[in-house]
Amino acid sequence: MEARHLRYALALAEHEHFGRAAGALGIAQPPLSKQIADLEREVGARLFDRTRQGVFPTAAGAAFLARARRALDEITAASVDAARAARGETGRLRLGFIASALLEPLPDVLGRFGRERPDVRLELHEMATSRSTAALVTGELDVAITLGRPRGAGAETLVSVPIGHDHLVAVVSTTHPYAGRPSVSVDQLRQQPLIVASGEDEPSVLTGLRTLLGKDSPALSGAAVARDVHTIIGLAACGVGVGLGPSRMLSAPRPGIWFCEVTPRTPLPDLVLSFTARDRSPALNAFLDTIRANCPDVGAALDLRLLDR
Repeated sequence: MEARHLRYALALAEHEHFGRAAGALGIAQPPLSKQIADLEREVGARLFDRTRQGVFPTAAGAAFLARARRALDEITAASVDAARAARGETGRLRLGFIASALLEPLPDVLGRFGRERPDVRLELHEMATSRSTAALVTGELDVAITLGRPRGAGAETLVSVPIGHDHLVAVVSTTHPYAGRPSVSVDQLRQQPLIVASGEDEPSVLTGLRTLLGKDSPALSGAAVARDVHTIIGLAACGVGVGLGPSRMLSAPRPGIWFCEVTPRTPLPDLVLSFTARDRSPALNAFLDTIRANCPDVGAALDLRLLDR
């Protein structure tokens, strides 16, 4: 039994005449009569009464047609669902990200993706760079935003592209002596209690700070350790010390804090978007399209990286 048999039976029940049903289906009457007869033999029951007044479903036919109609509806729905999944309009996307990505560009990207793909289930996980890299390699994530390019076992299997550039800035309480200054020097930072990101979670940041302040800097060894930029800002607002973080923190002003540039200007590792080269699921492709639309420069670099693969 095929889907066409169901369509033929439903058309015959609707038009109550072999000739009219055949015309509606775009086939000749004899083939339709034969297909209905074959269907009745397969079902093992007479589905239609042939009378001078027309062709009408029997009790068995009425029961069959009710199921047939639902079956065709399911087949149509299955085709629609398959097409939507292929276009990345449904499915699941697992995204790992560092907290500073919530300052930019994630708000605009996730907002647009949610509006354009409301039926894609987003699973969002705040993760340190070291954890999200491992999760990408093992298949626990589909895409990740990290600080610096992923490193370690399996990192060579990832496609990575920078999506944001940062330099080091300082944040202090408005009651701190540095409040109101446009900048502070590295020498001045060495004299202050500091608040920095965890070296275990973000090793590239700690490496850069050691280079800047000195490997054995007392200020660095005694620094308060924060999990993310929001905690750095919060601790600085409490007067704990001078918070050091990425310049994207400038997009998160709040009462009671002051931002200072650090001189000399010190670049930080790029914000990097990564995913596995073997995973080109429709939902991931849809997310990459959103990245392209929101960040044209990133999109061009992404296309070049994909061509390399």
